Amino acid sequence: MKLTVFTDYSLRVLIYLAAQPGRRATVAQICAAFDVKANHLTKVVHHLAKRGWIQTVRGKGGGITLAKLPEDISLGEVVRDTEGAAQPAECFAQEHSRCAIVRQCELKGALAEAVNAFFAVLDRRTLAEITRNRSALSDVLHFQRHAVLP
Repeated sequence: MKLTVFTDYSLRVLIYLAAQPGRRATVAQICAAFDVKANHLTKVVHHLAKRGWIQTVRGKGGGITLAKLPEDISLGEVVRDTEGAAQPAECFAQEHSRCAIVRQCELKGALAEAVNAFFAVLDRRTLAEITRNRSALSDVLHFQRHAVLP
């Protein structure tokens, strides 16, 4: 299963914020750290805020912070939220499938089992677990070069 760019960026934003707990970051800082365009990240940040994963504060001294503790953020929940319903093949679509063998095919069952296994692993992992290496993340994300707002 391949994640969309939207989900990838969503996870990157959450990792960035979890790697520097208690501090606000800006979209510009996150864009610079990951070398991504602001228009893409702005949409991601808007979605994450709307869904309660992050908090945003506008104006001078504003920025973005996690809305929950990293240990309370399940990777599976985030991926489900940003990806929507998993559709690894056409037969998973809500509308009638155009596949000629849909009624006799057992591929859908195998793919559904694989998707369930994928999410079972992500459901067992939290944002806290994947950001334990804060010092290494800080070095890679160059927090020192990007002034972080208090």
